[in-house]
Amino acid sequence: MTKPIITFQNFNFQYDSQAEPTLKKINLEIFPGERVLIAGESGSGKSTLGRCINGLIPEAYPGKLSGTCLINGHHLQDSSIFELSFDVGTVLQDPDSQFVGLTVVEDLAFSLENDCCSQEKMASATQKWAERLHLTELLKHSPQEISGGQKQRVAMAGVLIDESKILLFDEPLANLDPAAGRATMKLLNHLAKQQELTVIIIEHRIEEALQVGIDRLVLMKNGQIVANDIPAKILKDNLLPQLGLREPLYLSAIKQCGVDLQACQNLLDSKKITAVGLADKLQQWNTATILNAKIVRKEPLLVIKQLSFGYQPELPIIRQLSLTIYRGEMISLVGQNGTGKSTLSNLITGFLQPQAGQILFAGEDLLKLSVKQRAAKIGYILQDPNQMISQTKIFDEVASGLRLRKVSEDQVKDKVYYILRICGLYEMRHWPISALSFGQKKRVTIAAILVLEPQMLILDEPTAGQDLKHYTEIMTFLEKLQLQQNLTIILITHDMHLMLEYTQRTLVLNAGNLLADATPAEVLTNAQIIEKASLAQTSLYDLTQRFNLPSANEFIAKFIQTERQERQCD
Repeated sequence: MTKPIITFQNFNFQYDSQAEPTLKKINLEIFPGERVLIAGESGSGKSTLGRCINGLIPEAYPGKLSGTCLINGHHLQDSSIFELSFDVGTVLQDPDSQFVGLTVVEDLAFSLENDCCSQEKMASATQKWAERLHLTELLKHSPQEISGGQKQRVAMAGVLIDESKILLFDEPLANLDPAAGRATMKLLNHLAKQQELTVIIIEHRIEEALQVGIDRLVLMKNGQIVANDIPAKILKDNLLPQLGLREPLYLSAIKQCGVDLQACQNLLDSKKITAVGLADKLQQWNTATILNAKIVRKEPLLVIKQLSFGYQPELPIIRQLSLTIYRGEMISLVGQNGTGKSTLSNLITGFLQPQAGQILFAGEDLLKLSVKQRAAKIGYILQDPNQMISQTKIFDEVASGLRLRKVSEDQVKDKVYYILRICGLYEMRHWPISALSFGQKKRVTIAAILVLEPQMLILDEPTAGQDLKHYTEIMTFLEKLQLQQNLTIILITHDMHLMLEYTQRTLVLNAGNLLADATPAEVLTNAQIIEKASLAQTSLYDLTQRFNLPSANEFIAKFIQTERQERQCD
């Protein structure tokens, strides 16, 4: 009988800085070659479990532990990070934070160089893994110059080159466009089979992660494992919504039509799922559901005319771009990594100056205003929260903008506490920011901008790293602001769920040009747009094709409308 490569028996762990244990009575076995997905709300303990697997606990994160934790036969208590690194390779959520080389090839060779390997062995190994992960053309590039998906592959190669048998991924999809995310998951699946790797994935985006051969789904809540089974069984038992986790969209649609998931076959494949009467019920629901009239907004707020920009003018990133954004709308700005979305935001906010074109805000020429003057009108929340944080405590970070505006301390306290409650941070208001996860830091930066009440918000990947609960809280709050204050919101996102659920209009950028200006449903049912912009067809589209529904665009729009109405009633 095969022995487990990872074993937890009655394992408990409590950080020195915490009053209560973060992990409680963990019992888990993971076998060689398994692909295991670990999911749970923020604070459920999944990241702490990952730190036990790779040895960061207790060495880098001291605390009290009890019970048994064996990693490939090594007791966690008796092993150093260095010793466990031979067995476990870790790819972090933010690949930039683990690059050490000036070029891709230097980064791949780093661990071999530290092991005093010969030049011949290093050259052979780097070439082998560059070929396997399609990095050969990038070896001389700086890791900071390449796309998010390419960075992810470089980070993978950097740990695989040591031939570790266990590969741990911390939210590998969080910062990738849909096509790159899907390619990453397929590559993982291929490598797991080819190299006989044990793959452990910690991820919020469960639907995308399940698309490629996950053997087991482990769900956590309040520091305990509450489910540990094959994915189909957990989905049929409706455990994801019960635990505050997002279930695949096509399953939500099937349930919306009155079909019991227990009666479904091929539950993990939206293109093959079947159940008695499913086709009829989908057709009946589609016929009975009426689409509301579109909201037409007529007051332009941001008008961009013939905008062009390039760090090298002869190589433009933004090419004669023209678009209009209306007051009070919430729109999504999408496109593959490197297509100019963040560059456009920097041009709007004044961090970059265009070579040509015009930007008007409420009729005023933005190009004549300073960054500070624009900041009073437009709030910009960066993708990486570490680039925005300037204070050591949560309360002080959220209060800093108000204090710069000379707001009284009583008002500062009231406004900050209100925003912290909305963003799920009130209980942590006195915590040091260094103790927060990436997702929690993200919420802090969102709170710090929202408290200033700008006319327009630009949010770069606002929900990356967020669990469904905090994702919903933040987006519900943004919706409320949009409606009550006629706030205009631009969401730069790779999250197709977010795009569908919360925005009524989508702008698609491709190579610095406007490829499409349409509804989210129209974008995600257009194969040409999807391919050019590195998007991914929603599983709702697969459902419409599987059961021959007359209009994929209409069905998706009806489903999202129904979900939105139910959310507003809650």
